[in-house]
Amino acid sequence: MQKKLLSILGLSLVSGIAGGALVAVIVLQGPFDMTVQEPPSNVEQTNNVSIREVLKEKEYVSQEDLVVDIVEKSTPAVVSIVITKDVPVLEQYYEDAERPYDDFFFGSPFQFRVPRYRESGETEEREIGGGSGFLISKDGYIVTNRHVVDEEDVNYTVFTNDGTEYEATVVAKDTLHDIAVLKIEGDDFAYLEFGDSDQLKTGQTVIAIGNPLLEFNNSVSVGVISGLSRNITAGSRFFGQTEYMENVIQTDAAINPGNSGGPLLDLTGNVIGVNVAIANGENIGFSIPSDAIIDTVHSIQETGTIVRPYLGVRYVPITPQLQEKNNLSVDYGMLVLRGRTMEDLAVIPGSPADKAGIEENDIILKIDGEKLETSVTLRKQIASKNVGDTVTLTILHDGEEKEIEVILEESPQHATS
Repeated sequence: MQKKLLSILGLSLVSGIAGGALVAVIVLQGPFDMTVQEPPSNVEQTNNVSIREVLKEKEYVSQEDLVVDIVEKSTPAVVSIVITKDVPVLEQYYEDAERPYDDFFFGSPFQFRVPRYRESGETEEREIGGGSGFLISKDGYIVTNRHVVDEEDVNYTVFTNDGTEYEATVVAKDTLHDIAVLKIEGDDFAYLEFGDSDQLKTGQTVIAIGNPLLEFNNSVSVGVISGLSRNITAGSRFFGQTEYMENVIQTDAAINPGNSGGPLLDLTGNVIGVNVAIANGENIGFSIPSDAIIDTVHSIQETGTIVRPYLGVRYVPITPQLQEKNNLSVDYGMLVLRGRTMEDLAVIPGSPADKAGIEENDIILKIDGEKLETSVTLRKQIASKNVGDTVTLTILHDGEEKEIEVILEESPQHATS
């Protein structure tokens, strides 16, 4: 069944982009957890000026009543993002057509003219794409997907639920996760807070809010968490771009092009995921879990940059197929391997991994004694650490297993794990 899924399912990043959706291959991995979480009978009240304060503690007659209340109070914090660009204005002109041979011999009473187009020298601003986002602070910080705001030399405009228009600035874009933070000017916005995605259960009810098809702002869909710890590859059929995402949330809540960057909420009104991708033709959507990005988002808010630890290696997880094809002695771990080009080195020169003596073709088996495998990846483990932490790696080098200590350093922009 797994092979069939790989062959028939396509995956799209779900921003609204001129020219069509971004399509790629989906890989479904990770454990299934069929425990159903009962919806809470009341909503936690805190002292934070956020959706959780607006959702006053009370008893709800039904889950439907709870969902309606959460949607009503959350939508003011969800925004639509519109991308515009100055493009050349084309003007039409006509050229005389080449006369056919029969006109040369017999003459023709008609003059054939062919319409052509050229740039007039003027430009006009046009909408070329967009997506969704949500406010995370009362002073105007907004979270969305990186692929929503990856265009250069364009203008980003944010529309809040009441139709108010704001010019937006891209504060930072995360190269590790498909996340970006924008800023609009203001000081009294409704905003959402992040919840704990590590506590999610399969079957739990979730709510997706966004701007599908760039037409229906603050559309709401309700579903359940269909799976956890999915690893997917998404990208563009048209532009050849691909992106690998680890441990994302799978949901059957309807997500469509234009929903990218919108929140996935639990039944306390907390953001437990950021909607990012869909499987074409199927009721399968994906969200980046909040716990994977919350530290990055707060770092951007506080410093304007992303501060995270890194090791400095490129790698591929060892699968049964990889083990069999290469006659490897282990069936788990991360194989240190260069990228597709000669410039994509397996070990970044001067990185913590380089200083610790890790080499291409080494296999990193464990980090701090925990085996690295499909559900426990090197990227996830490093992301859970802090800059300056010392970690113990168990590696297989030239057929011999040994332990080395590595001091994690601050990741430069565009660095790998």
